[in-house]
Amino acid sequence: MRPAGRGPLESLYFTYPHFDAPGPDHDRTRPMQVAIIGAGPVGMVAALELARHGQASLLIDAKDTFNDGSRAICVARASYHILDRLGAVQPFLDKSLPWTTGRSFYRGQQILEFEMPDSADEKFRPMYNLQQQYIEAFLWQAVAREPLIETRWQTELHGIEITGPGATLTLRDPHGDYTLHARYVLAADGARSAVRRLLNLRLTGENYEGRYVIADVRMDHDHPTIRRALFDPACRPGGTVLIHRQPDDIWRIDYQLRDGEDPRDATREDRVRASVAGVLAEIGHRGGWELEWWSIYSANTLALDDYRHGPVIFAGDSAHIVPIFGVRGLNNGLADAQNIGWKLALVLSGRAGAGLLASYTPERRGATLDVFANASKSARFMTPPTPGWALMRDAALSLALRHDWAGALANPRQMAPYSYAQSPISADGAPSLRGPSVGTMLPDKALTKGFLSDRMGPLFTLIWFGKAPTVAHPLLTVIDQPAEGPLARAWAAPEGSAWLIRPDLHVAARWSGACASDILSFLDTILERQA
Repeated sequence: MRPAGRGPLESLYFTYPHFDAPGPDHDRTRPMQVAIIGAGPVGMVAALELARHGQASLLIDAKDTFNDGSRAICVARASYHILDRLGAVQPFLDKSLPWTTGRSFYRGQQILEFEMPDSADEKFRPMYNLQQQYIEAFLWQAVAREPLIETRWQTELHGIEITGPGATLTLRDPHGDYTLHARYVLAADGARSAVRRLLNLRLTGENYEGRYVIADVRMDHDHPTIRRALFDPACRPGGTVLIHRQPDDIWRIDYQLRDGEDPRDATREDRVRASVAGVLAEIGHRGGWELEWWSIYSANTLALDDYRHGPVIFAGDSAHIVPIFGVRGLNNGLADAQNIGWKLALVLSGRAGAGLLASYTPERRGATLDVFANASKSARFMTPPTPGWALMRDAALSLALRHDWAGALANPRQMAPYSYAQSPISADGAPSLRGPSVGTMLPDKALTKGFLSDRMGPLFTLIWFGKAPTVAHPLLTVIDQPAEGPLARAWAAPEGSAWLIRPDLHVAARWSGACASDILSFLDTILERQA
């Protein structure tokens, strides 16, 4: 929503592009290997990941421009590694605001200050703030220059039928209806997924009562880029307020609606302006400000039971809806897109069997359930679902006024990469090793030149400590590290130990004294290749 007198896409700081539908002479019906429904961040990352491995895809979106409003704004370090692998990270670094610190306040008094882990060994900061319009714009720049990606805007999905090895899509654009066959369909079309609806699939889980209005305002305010959480502030008694700085002097304010407060009334412009003014007075801002955009959301933990339905694969909000607390929504979706992207690319190119795709749901639904476990704790603290939860939350906050240890209860538990330790394509041949565990994301390390993450190959990478043997595999890059070098010391890695890193920078396996045949056999097993 935008203030009266401004058009629906008339932003104070961002110019929305307009994308035309394909022309009437466009060859619209030719079969596709992969059709991606939804050209938001998740869909574009999936298309770019496929293209990175040489596979073409078709992006389809009903809109004629990017999503409106700041929406998802906190992008985690792990997501910047995804963008880096795609060759798309530089404009994000140029525009976004990095941050490491969060502060929580109860009735105006600070009760917590937390610092997210960071060091000179990390290529990227723990978190960056960037409005979703820019996220989509920068990803679109990468998509537009990629010849393996075709995009069709103003194209709606009206039907989907699973037909043997693939699916037939019924699509509609300004020139009429047509059908198209795709070997695989990736549903990245958001919380109101048309793909999910047409296949009669339902999300299951828990809905939370608490609702938040989110408002973007433009103002000259010199507070640093930190996350601020206000519990029971004078401006919203009994509620919670979150405040984030964004580029272009745009500030994001999320405030909880009171019990019984009508969402339709609360999102009237005059009500939003009054509420925002109260928050700004609370943080001591006395200068002018302009209202840019606002919306409303509720906290839910909902997911599909299976992220695959034959040739149809779900990613992002079409597969799961998570609370925003801990900035897990967009980041979880980008990890979905990368995960299915490299696996699907290997299958389509014949370098892996279709069984590799069976690891997608266990890994990414496992990640969703992990998010639910952590985000639910945050959601219950931020928006207590019952009087009992409210009583415990308020008691903890009251204790935090006098005891530092109690302030930790207000920690939002920021998003962290999920471990694939239990994945069907993970194996630990040396559980006694002290270095990175199987399933975890590779910890970065500053090297003499660049970072460890910069040295990873496009697909699998074997890090061998000592003189690496000859390990010839078409999907494998081998790098050796000195047995007494800084990485060996950091990982306490003995000579002859080895770590196998996946295309998404997670540890697939490790060995303390493996031979080449062990490594090749493991790779061929998870890829369903003949040894």
